[in-house]
Amino acid sequence: MSTAVCSRLLSSRGTAGTVFIRTVPAFCSPFLSRAHRLGPSDDEMYQRTTVSVMQKEPDSGVMIQSYSSRGFTIDGNKVFGPCAVLPPAILQWNVGSYKDITEESVSLFHMLEPRIEILVLGTGARVERIDPSVLALLRRKGIAVEVQDTPNACATFNFLTSERRIAAAGLIPPPVSTALEVKQE
Repeated sequence: MSTAVCSRLLSSRGTAGTVFIRTVPAFCSPFLSRAHRLGPSDDEMYQRTTVSVMQKEPDSGVMIQSYSSRGFTIDGNKVFGPCAVLPPAILQWNVGSYKDITEESVSLFHMLEPRIEILVLGTGARVERIDPSVLALLRRKGIAVEVQDTPNACATFNFLTSERRIAAAGLIPPPVSTALEVKQE
C-alpha cells in the first residue's frame, strides 16, 4: 500500500436497521506521513529498473534479453551483428542495413518447418521501408510481417514468444546513439 493513510471503519445504524459504513483517514505509522522525505539512498533505489526472470517457463521459447550497437544477448548467448532468431536456432544474418533485406535474405524464414506465423523485422534505430517485393513474397508464403525499429522489434518478439506464437525475428543492431554528445564549434 503506497498511501500514507489507512482507513478506519465507522459504522452507524440507520432508521430501518441498515448499517452504513464510512471510511475515515487514520494515520497508521508516524513514518508514513506527508512530511516523509526520501533520502539519497532511497531515491537511488527507486531510479533503477531491473528485470529478473525468477524461473523461465518450460517451452517458453527464445527470449531476447538485451541489445546494443554491437549485437544481442539471447537466452544468455551473445550474438554479434545482425541475427536471425528462429524457433529452433539463432543464426548470423548476412545483412548490413535495411537496404540489404531482399527476397534472398528472407528465404531462410519461409523454408522453416513448422511454418512461422509472424516475422518481426528490426531495422535499426528507426523504422525503415522494406522493399515491397520482399513483403509480397512473405505474404504469399503465409507469413505476416511486422517492421519496427530494433528496440520495439525485440519487445514484440518477446511478447509473441511468451504468448506461444510461432514467431521469428530478423534483427539489425541499432547504431551507437549520438543524441547526448556535445558538439563543439
